[in-house]
Amino acid sequence: MTAPLRAAPGPARARRRDRRVYLRSHPLLFALLAATRGRAVRRIGRTVLVHEADAYRRVLTGLPLDRTAAGTTGGAARAALNAAGHHDAGVLFDQEGDGHRAGRRGLAQGLGAAGVEELRAVWRPLLAGRLEPLAKGGEVDLVALARELSGTVVCALLGSGASPAAVAAAASELAAASVRGELPGPRRPGAHAASARATRRLRQLLGEGDDALSAMVAVAAVNTTVAALPRAVAWCADAGLWDQAADERLLLPLVDELLRVTAPSPLLPRVAAADGVVAGCPVRSGDRVVLVARHAVDAHTKDPDARRPAAPDVARLVFGAGPHTCPGARLARLQLADVLSALSVHRPVVTRAVVDRGAALPSWRKLVVRSSEVVR
Repeated sequence: MTAPLRAAPGPARARRRDRRVYLRSHPLLFALLAATRGRAVRRIGRTVLVHEADAYRRVLTGLPLDRTAAGTTGGAARAALNAAGHHDAGVLFDQEGDGHRAGRRGLAQGLGAAGVEELRAVWRPLLAGRLEPLAKGGEVDLVALARELSGTVVCALLGSGASPAAVAAAASELAAASVRGELPGPRRPGAHAASARATRRLRQLLGEGDDALSAMVAVAAVNTTVAALPRAVAWCADAGLWDQAADERLLLPLVDELLRVTAPSPLLPRVAAADGVVAGCPVRSGDRVVLVARHAVDAHTKDPDARRPAAPDVARLVFGAGPHTCPGARLARLQLADVLSALSVHRPVVTRAVVDRGAALPSWRKLVVRSSEVVR
């Protein structure tokens, strides 16, 4: 459906629109998750579904995990690289110990406080220019904007002279061919070959030789930004949250709340490397453990409100927990804050929303907005 919703602004309107992203991209998977969320942890065969915050945190921080196993984020990344002929590459997602610490140290400078401020100097002028049509009665596609922003940031972070649009497209293609294929559900024919082609294309664009880490950073940054940013803006517009976005005291709490309810990576597929117990449920080595971030942070029940936010230790679970917490959390929060702040002047409404059925993460293919001053 592409017509705007006609109901009065409010959380119910926002939730109805956002729910389409899940129901039209992964309908069977999310029906299963909704049916099983009555328990903190539920076993179905050799798969353990984890819905509750403490259990979610326990898996990430206390249960040994096989980060190279098929059906995991690290396994998907490694499989994509292997298919492209890069058999010895570590990609951060699948690393442990010294390799993982070294990889994170390599990202720390670019994604730390000083590094993110340098990146803000890159994305802020771009953001201002792309939002100019709103002041003139025009429309802006937030998905196209998110792709350009994420591609530009990735190129700046990695020191690449590649086209940001080409990098964003290649990163989206790689994620759709590999990571999405590892989620529960039927596998796509030809996904292995498509993943190999997309991996080679992205690495050629970045010009990073054998640095597989750069390609995987691009995949993570582009796909989470494209998934989260337009959905967060739609929530803000549909729920009538522009007053909070315009308030400097409430802006960052609102960002955290919107990232919580959008949960850009709603599922984290993992595989247990040893026996353990999670919320009273025995977990055996080799079991597939599906961490449902959307449920752990109460995205399905608690509406975003910067004046009554969720507890920080719950809200931040969308970025993971423990040594594998997402290193790009600071960047994601500040980038969304800048987007919402810039948009709050126009208080835009959504005029067109089309789900991306082929994306790796629940996403809009188009999310078009225009100033509410023009609509009235």
